[in-house]
Amino acid sequence: MIPGVPQRRRFSDLSEQEILALAISSEEDDARIYRSYAEQLRGDYPDSAKVFEEMAREEDGHRQRLIETHRARFGEVIPLIRREHVSGYYARRPVWLVQNLGLERIREEAEMMEREAHHFYLKAAQRTSDAETRKLLGDLAAAEAGHEATADSLAAEHLGEDVKEQEDRTAHRQFVLTWVQPGLAGLMDGSVSTLAPIFATAFATQDTWTTFLVGLAASVGAGISMGFTEAASDDGEISGRGSPVKRGIASGVMTALGGLGHALPYLIPHFWTATIIAMAVVFVELWAIAWIQKKYMETPFFRAAFQVVLGGALVLAAGILIGSG
Repeated sequence: MIPGVPQRRRFSDLSEQEILALAISSEEDDARIYRSYAEQLRGDYPDSAKVFEEMAREEDGHRQRLIETHRARFGEVIPLIRREHVSGYYARRPVWLVQNLGLERIREEAEMMEREAHHFYLKAAQRTSDAETRKLLGDLAAAEAGHEATADSLAAEHLGEDVKEQEDRTAHRQFVLTWVQPGLAGLMDGSVSTLAPIFATAFATQDTWTTFLVGLAASVGAGISMGFTEAASDDGEISGRGSPVKRGIASGVMTALGGLGHALPYLIPHFWTATIIAMAVVFVELWAIAWIQKKYMETPFFRAAFQVVLGGALVLAAGILIGSG
């Protein structure tokens, strides 16, 4: 037991029966996670879903072998011990976080799961003195180590090159629609729409603290407004643009960041130093927007740069003229 934390056990304190029980519950959890991945992917990536269904069936086979060994050595009653009961034992993502993972990230998660299970079975085999149990745990360690090759063979069976390329394109398109597009719209709105009020205030008052407060209020307010507008405008069911919550977060956060970028320099007390730095930040923001448009929206760079920089320059000039007047 861990002093002061009685509900958690050290792995070194577990009996052989408890190690088997932990392995059984872990295999149950992993099979359930793979089935969750398969269910999540079934709509857009049916072939990848088949891969994870096969991996879940393999975990079921491991669990059955472990149960048979436990029955032979210790009887029918399996102690209730799970990952969260053991200190330092590798954790799995909560089920609700699985829904937020993309295709490539899910594949990486599965590889990590197999590596951690392999390490566990190696440690578990070292802790048992029964020859049959030690052999089983060693076999399972080898099986987990070989799952990457198994996953590759399953992928080859269910995912041809054309299918995998198509799924990768679908995943990229979904990423662009859910995160990049609303984030880019927010960044453009935050960067451009806050230029006029911030620089008008700056040149009207030449007070850096007042300018910063106006910029902070404009940026945060615009971020909240854009976030709620994006989330409420489309539930994503028909358009396929993905979760409205994700899109709202992307739009709101990027809107706020776009405005804060040229508001933060006004924390510098010297007016002209702050203003020159703020103008440099504006230049970087506008070129960053043009680069994102080229990379993800396939807009020719110079056309995107011309549109964004020209529009930003006009808004900036309007703010300076209004503030100076």
